[in-house]
Amino acid sequence: MQLSIPDMTCGHCRAAVTGALVALDPQAKVTVDLSTRRADVETSAPAAAVIAALGEVGFTATPV
Repeated sequence: MQLSIPDMTCGHCRAAVTGALVALDPQAKVTVDLSTRRADVETSAPAAAVIAALGEVGFTATPV
């Protein structure tokens, strides 16, 4: 899934997003592009759980 994460602006944000998603699903593959503020996520977790996990660390995410 591809997510738009408009509040993601720096390396710390990238690490927080990646960490939250890997905590949800240790097998997740996460690619973050700060220039577009998007993340590509390969996971078996449902989209709602991914979005909720990002919300818990302070990021609003919407599917693209």
